[in-house]
Amino acid sequence: MSGTGPRWFAFLESNTTGTGRDFCAAARARGLRPVLLTRDPGRYLYVADDGIETVVLDSSDAEAVYEACVTLADGSGLAGIVSSSEYFVATAARTAAKLGLPAPDGDAVARCRAKDVQRSALAAAGVAVPRFEAVGEVADAVAAAADIGHPVVLKPVSGSGSVGVKLCRDADETEAWARDLLGRATDERGTPVPSRILVEAAVIGPEFSVETFDDTVVTVVGKHTGSEPYYVETGHDVPAPAAPATVAALGDTARAALAALGLGWGAAHTELRMTAEGPVVIEANPRLAGGMIPVAVRAATGRDLVDEVIARAAGQDTPPAGPGAGHAAIRFLLAESQAQEGRIAAVEGLAAAAAAPGVVTAATTGTATVGRTLRVTHSFQDRLGCVVATGASGEEAERHALDAARLIRIELENQTATHEASETEGVGGR
Repeated sequence: MSGTGPRWFAFLESNTTGTGRDFCAAARARGLRPVLLTRDPGRYLYVADDGIETVVLDSSDAEAVYEACVTLADGSGLAGIVSSSEYFVATAARTAAKLGLPAPDGDAVARCRAKDVQRSALAAAGVAVPRFEAVGEVADAVAAAADIGHPVVLKPVSGSGSVGVKLCRDADETEAWARDLLGRATDERGTPVPSRILVEAAVIGPEFSVETFDDTVVTVVGKHTGSEPYYVETGHDVPAPAAPATVAALGDTARAALAALGLGWGAAHTELRMTAEGPVVIEANPRLAGGMIPVAVRAATGRDLVDEVIARAAGQDTPPAGPGAGHAAIRFLLAESQAQEGRIAAVEGLAAAAAAPGVVTAATTGTATVGRTLRVTHSFQDRLGCVVATGASGEEAERHALDAARLIRIELENQTATHEASETEGVGGR
């Protein structure tokens, strides 16, 4: 892959249900040549549709990634490398640093990716986190839960997208779920996972995320989650419908968390719960938010965080904010029960949803592909599609998103199932 022309901009894998496509488009708009470094190009539908060039390699092999980037740099030149996937942000950062390209601290990113290590660092710095214990044995999980007090939340130490996250109300549920999690050798991408999990206190209170760039708060997002015992995100509100004092407290806590973790370069996405005692950090993610949040942020505030990430990683000037509608809402279409499983026969109503009042984006995910077998996983993979809509108020944006989402139908063979966006009132609690 050599020759003259625009410099390459490398993406190490991609998120699958969010803005991966937008990252490539932003690179092209800046006069760069996007290339996806991936184990399986077929995982990403937009690659073929948009003519994105690919390099097939073992993306979990840091040396292979580095050598591929050296080859790109020796050809037309390499402007930068990033990842929009939680699982590859540390490798992308370390690779960029080895090549002398702009990047966050790769070691800090890697420490942040290990949830138990992150929690320990935050606790040591005085940032409020749930009481927790990392364990590698089922019996230890049961003992930890008894010490912390039920209900507890169990989750992998390196997961993403609510994969493996579950509320356990008693010792039997804790034992069963710990056995399930510790029996998993790989994650949903087939990558080996650590043989330990987190047992943590269930935090009560509405959930938010704080979107930052460098050490500046861009916005606070209100989050909707599905019913217990799982925590699949069903929607987001930008900005969060919260009092100014709450927004300020959440922002201050998120910035304190990033400082404690050695982050603060580029984009970060920090998830918190607002309890009666104040904000509690659930986790800080050293990357731009997924779940179409950047699209809603752009629609509501005029700030294009995807473009800002590309600009920063390529050493270019970040763009000024454009006009924003003031409010935006995201609502996901979810497969929520085994009754909604089966082979997908048709997807209808997308054009009507996209043309509905206030709609910015209406799309299905790779999960909702005709011919694919739909399985409920109680994770982000249950998202069949989404709608992003704007409004003069948060209520109007939500109404636009819900009305448009109802127009989308996922039909299964021998069965018709309509998957509607959640109408959960307020912001869900874990």
